[in-house]
Amino acid sequence: MRVAGKFRLVIGFVVAGLLAGLMLSCGTGTEKGREQVQKSARSNDGTTIAYERSGEGPVVIVVAAALADRSGTTRLARHLAEHFTVINYDRRGRGKSGDTRPYAVGREVEDIDALIDGEGGSVFLFGSSSGSVLALEATSRLGPKVRKLYMYEPPFIVDGSHPPIQDNLMKEIDDLVVAGERNDAVKIFFAKGMGIPGLAVTMMRWLMPGWSKMAGMAHTLRYDLTILDGTQLGRPLDAQRWASAYAPTLVVVGSKSEPFFHSGAKALVQILPKGQYGVLEGRDHSAILFATQALADSAAKFFLAKKD
Repeated sequence: MRVAGKFRLVIGFVVAGLLAGLMLSCGTGTEKGREQVQKSARSNDGTTIAYERSGEGPVVIVVAAALADRSGTTRLARHLAEHFTVINYDRRGRGKSGDTRPYAVGREVEDIDALIDGEGGSVFLFGSSSGSVLALEATSRLGPKVRKLYMYEPPFIVDGSHPPIQDNLMKEIDDLVVAGERNDAVKIFFAKGMGIPGLAVTMMRWLMPGWSKMAGMAHTLRYDLTILDGTQLGRPLDAQRWASAYAPTLVVVGSKSEPFFHSGAKALVQILPKGQYGVLEGRDHSAILFATQALADSAAKFFLAKKD
């Protein structure tokens, strides 16, 4: 990322922490008359997956990114609830959801499958960043249960437009988590995994109200890095990995986002059976925090379109 882009992202995370704190303090209830119901589903391995259900209409499941639980996507969910029944859930190991070891991507897909079965058996999926790649895995494995998939900025590195992620990053983070150094694990992820400058990471550490919450989810960084395995090496994507993802898929990147996001999105749509590339004008990776209405409108237009 360019330095300016990195600092925009830092500001985004700080604001996200403030918003999450406000959402949690407000609790649940109604937004513009839409009731928010707290529910849970039981995954195949017995893990309880907590979620919030709101709105009416076709079902959309929102899949959060790294170091985020459903509080980080509450505003997006509320906008989507103007048109859809929205399932905003805590991924395993986060928020009020349980966890079962050892971790496997397939288990997270089973979590989504349990949510689908509990809400009618056929859904749209929305995912951002690494969460969009998990949603893609679910689309590939769950067949007709996924009607359409909207991906916002999967963080693929497929060429020389961004340095590849170091092979030892997962082990370095794991070692810090085991040692109880969760703050340092989060700092390493932002610095080495996202390329945010050290000074900016320090600012985040001391200015973000939501930092302690992210530190509490530091063990789940392994989960997202596992989901992204093989996609951030500066090499072409595996053409067969998602060959069975037949649902129409829109891969969207902000017009102001760094070139590697665009390169990765374009490479992905080339290997998907029904992939499309789109641009969200005037936005960048922080749109999930700063431009939730624009994201919701873009997703709704895609989901509700009569033609694929």
